[in-house]
Amino acid sequence: MNNRLNQFIDHTLLKTAATPEEIEKLCQEAREYRFASVCVNPCYVKLAVELLKNSGVPVCAVIGFPLGATTPEAKAFETAQALMHGATEFDMVINIGALKAKDHAYVERDIASVVQAAGGHIVKVIIETCCLTEEEKVIACRLAQRAGAHFVKTSTGFGTGGATPEDVALMRRTIGETMGVKASGGIKTAVEALQMVEAGANRIGTSSGVKIVTE
Repeated sequence: MNNRLNQFIDHTLLKTAATPEEIEKLCQEAREYRFASVCVNPCYVKLAVELLKNSGVPVCAVIGFPLGATTPEAKAFETAQALMHGATEFDMVINIGALKAKDHAYVERDIASVVQAAGGHIVKVIIETCCLTEEEKVIACRLAQRAGAHFVKTSTGFGTGGATPEDVALMRRTIGETMGVKASGGIKTAVEALQMVEAGANRIGTSSGVKIVTE
C-alpha cells in the first residue's frame, strides 16, 4: 500500500519562511514520486507550475489561508489570480467565526465564491476541525456540499490540532460518496496516512510525503 500512497498525497509546503529553493525541491520530489499534487501558497503558484510543466502533477493553491477570515470577494480574487497563474486545485479555509455564529448563509456564500472563481476546478474546503464541535463539523460539510465544492478537508496544520481518523470518518459519513475527504495536519508516517485512508480519506495533505512513501 505504501507504494500507492503517493496517489493520495498532496505534497505540501506552506510554512511562513518557505523559500523558492525549497519550492524547487518540493516540485522535484513531486515529479520523482508522482504525488497527487503539490500544495503551495499563492505567491509560489507560478513558480511551481513552471517547475512541474509536463510532469502531470497539478498545482494546488491555498486560499484565505490559514485563518479563513478574509472576505468572500477577496477569496474569489485570490482564486482567480491563482487560476490565471496555472493552479488547478484550490484549498480554501472557511470563515470559522461565521460558522460558529451560525451565519450559515454567509459561510455557504464564502465557499460558493471560491467555487465560482475556480471555474469547475477542484475546490477543497478546510473546516479546521480542531475549532469545531461535532455538530459544527457536520454543518460545515453540508454547507460545502451545497456550495458545490469537491472535497472537505480537516485542517490547515496551523491550528491547535490536526486530522484524526474519527473526524475523517465523521466527514465521510456526512457527505457520503458525493465528495472527497482530505485529511491534513500532523500526518507524518505511513501508518498514520493509512489510518486516514481506511477512515475514508482519498487525499492526504502532508509535508512528509517522501518519508511516508519510502518507509
